[in-house]
Amino acid sequence: MPKVKTHSRAKKTFKVTGTGKIRRYKAFKSHLLTKKSTKRKRHLRQAAFVHPSNENLVKRMLCMR
Repeated sequence: MPKVKTHSRAKKTFKVTGTGKIRRYKAFKSHLLTKKSTKRKRHLRQAAFVHPSNENLVKRMLCMR
């Protein structure tokens, strides 16, 4: 039986918290930042949690299931 490999990008992108939630960072923060307001860019800095409907997909990429 072959080994199950972790998705390489997923292990760099997502972090699992102590309670088992999966933390992600927000999109739209890489370029074209001059047209975005300071408030919008500031809120994009905060990490968010993966939505429960996507958790199984991310856990499968991280080989947690």
